[in-house]
Amino acid sequence: MPEGYKPSGRVVVTGIGAITPLGSGIDKFWPRLIAGEGAVDRITHLDPTPFTTQIAAEVRDFNAEDWLEKKDARKVDRFIAFAVGAATMALQDSGLQPTEDQKEEIGVLMGSGIGGLTFLGEQHRRQIESGPGRVSPFLVPFMIPDMASGYVSIVHGLKGPNTCVVTACSTGANSIGDAYHIIKRGDAVAMVAGGTEAPINEIGMAGFCAARAMSTRNDDPARASRPFDAERDGFVIAEGAASVILEDLDFAQARGAKIYGEIVGYGMSGDAFHMTQPDPNGDGAYRSMRMALRTAGLTPSDIQYINAHGTSTAYNDRLETLAIKRAFGEEAARQVLVSSTKSAIGHTLGAAGAIEAVICLLAMQHQMAPPTINYEVPDPDCDLDYVPNQARPVVIQHALSNSFGFGGHNVSLILRRWTES
Repeated sequence: MPEGYKPSGRVVVTGIGAITPLGSGIDKFWPRLIAGEGAVDRITHLDPTPFTTQIAAEVRDFNAEDWLEKKDARKVDRFIAFAVGAATMALQDSGLQPTEDQKEEIGVLMGSGIGGLTFLGEQHRRQIESGPGRVSPFLVPFMIPDMASGYVSIVHGLKGPNTCVVTACSTGANSIGDAYHIIKRGDAVAMVAGGTEAPINEIGMAGFCAARAMSTRNDDPARASRPFDAERDGFVIAEGAASVILEDLDFAQARGAKIYGEIVGYGMSGDAFHMTQPDPNGDGAYRSMRMALRTAGLTPSDIQYINAHGTSTAYNDRLETLAIKRAFGEEAARQVLVSSTKSAIGHTLGAAGAIEAVICLLAMQHQMAPPTINYEVPDPDCDLDYVPNQARPVVIQHALSNSFGFGGHNVSLILRRWTES
């Protein structure tokens, strides 16, 4: 850091990049999301016939060669290519062009819940069919989740803090929250932060099918992801990535950066209950939201929109609803708009928290709450305003984003709309 540097204590978002099943780039996916479109369909990445679940939300407009050298694009696991694509989009959007000295002050924190499962599966098959001598020397580097951060830093020459979060479906949100703290304490002036996941492969599908966690509405994929609806039967697996550029406020303003919003609250908790099921009282989710409110210095009445974890599973949706009512109070909870955008793009696992933070930033920018599509049959245990089926104009000054993961990981982020005052 430059001599005498003192962090402002405020962290803002200056760039956004997203690769989603509704489109790569915010100009593609945001209009479709707001229009109430969905991206769930029959799987094309592999032959889904042997699996009980044969549907997913795939990214179909992504070309790794647009973001990586051809030789690299052909060999890296898809989750790494997604990470580089989303991070590069965000850097381009931010207009951040650091000098060589500044690159030592800018870091990367891109997480993945699973990592290179596709590459691992391919190499395992090669080992069985042809012997260990045919396994790629890149197996370990392209399998481990931290290679998303590593590759982004290599491609862009960023030499500041470089690390990785792996907290299942909370990964993307933890990545942004931890990067926020790195900047607040003065260890970097800016961070590339987010999450990435590419889990639609044979072994991934087999594992989740065995867990009976996914929807089996194979004959009607468009309506399969239905958070908070009484007829929900499981989540829909998805792939994608998102990245944000976080900067110290003084650093961002000194270079004249445009600002999307500010990170103001970050809450975490552990259920300490079960490997895959949430706490039956929603206690962990409740405590993460309360911590986020406390660290932001806000009260529940200051929040106008919640992007719910909302996976479309029986337990999660009911218990998140309970936790919101506990954290906000029954009356206040009914005033805030709550939606699950997983209804449109499925569950991107380790990327979900980052994609949903991006959605919160765009919701504040456009003053529009995205809908929960496929909400048709009310569930008496899920009785909040889930913005059913149609986006809604609303004044949003603060948005809260929830992410909960296997292992009892709970994360809540609070973002503030940016105004010059």
